Amino acid sequence: MSTRRMIAVIVLVPLLAALALWAFAWPAARTAPRDLPLGVAGPSAATAQVEQGLRQHEGAFEIHHYADEAAARAAIEDRTVYGAVVVTARGPELLTASAASPVVAQLLQQAVTRQAAASGAEVRTVDVVPAPASDPRGAALSSSVLPLALSGIIAGAGVTLLGLRGVRAATALIVAAALVGLGAAALAHSWLGVLAGNWWAEAGTLALATLAVSAAVAGLAALVGQAGIGVVAFLVMFLGNPFSGAASAPQLLPQPVGTIGQWLPPGASATLLRSVSFFDGAAATGPALTLTWWAALGLGAVALGNALKSRPKHATPAADAHALTPIG
Repeated sequence: MSTRRMIAVIVLVPLLAALALWAFAWPAARTAPRDLPLGVAGPSAATAQVEQGLRQHEGAFEIHHYADEAAARAAIEDRTVYGAVVVTARGPELLTASAASPVVAQLLQQAVTRQAAASGAEVRTVDVVPAPASDPRGAALSSSVLPLALSGIIAGAGVTLLGLRGVRAATALIVAAALVGLGAAALAHSWLGVLAGNWWAEAGTLALATLAVSAAVAGLAALVGQAGIGVVAFLVMFLGNPFSGAASAPQLLPQPVGTIGQWLPPGASATLLRSVSFFDGAAATGPALTLTWWAALGLGAVALGNALKSRPKHATPAADAHALTPIG
């Protein structure tokens, strides 16, 4: 038996290391725009040359057309596009939103400036929704994904290992997530100033992000045992974090990685947090529903696991009484 365990460790550790390296390094090494939503504003005759230049980057941009600068700004604030090129009488103007993704804002500035330089034009850049001065590169926000995931895993594992079940387990998960949300909002918004939206909306987002993970951990563990902790932890840490696009954008990751990442709690929580912090909740419905489904299914699994474990205890006395009842 000890020999088998030794062989298992020798084989599994390198395998997990290789898998972790693939999950984290591959998306990072293949970062590039893929159907990145970008607006073009102005008369069609004036924007034709701009569009032609952008389409030379095959598959990089998904072009959205707008009548004027005001419409393009509204689209950026609604999170329909990451930026827009506006053709004006003074020359091309680039609208960006570093709050949506500093990496994308820089990428757009480089691409549009390079294209304009080839025709001898100078581009004026306007940051429509800027990142906060205390976190201009968005590093603090993207770094919040890992602690939230870890908090959820710890809470779910704690509820499982302490033997909490049913209502007590659900109460512990919800209260713990709420406290994490309040504490994280106090740190990120009130102290560090890296979040700039409604304080309570941010706290709710952080709490929901934690609950989505903790409920999934406790729920699967309630159904399949403690192995469920490892399954969800693997899914969230090895896939959810590197596939989240929190440090860049989902459209910069290889497909289907960017899409899968938005179905997992880390990616959904990063997207939702940006929406409530910098865009007044624009485009928040999708990620909010994703996190809600994770939390609801997890809590439902906790209740189901408790019901399945309680059933034999209630059935035994009845079975014994039936066996002792005289026949005839």
